[in-house]
Amino acid sequence: MFNQIGPLEIGVVLVIVLLIFGPKRLPGLGKSLGTGMREFKDSITGKDTDGDDAATQEPATLAKAEDQPARESEPAATAEQRS
Repeated sequence: MFNQIGPLEIGVVLVIVLLIFGPKRLPGLGKSLGTGMREFKDSITGKDTDGDDAATQEPATLAKAEDQPARESEPAATAEQRS
């Protein structure tokens, strides 16, 4: 009896989701659902993307990046630059 999901059932579920979340929130909901599914798939398959950026850079590049302090946002123009 409940073995197959047809187009009518899918349509009913989509209409209910549209009524609950509204048309403005559906793109963000789809994006977060896709991101979550991708992260779940990567964790199941054993892919690790957290350390890939640091592993591919040369040690000299990493040392330069560590030596530079983090800057706060600077003003667009100082008084000397305006004149």
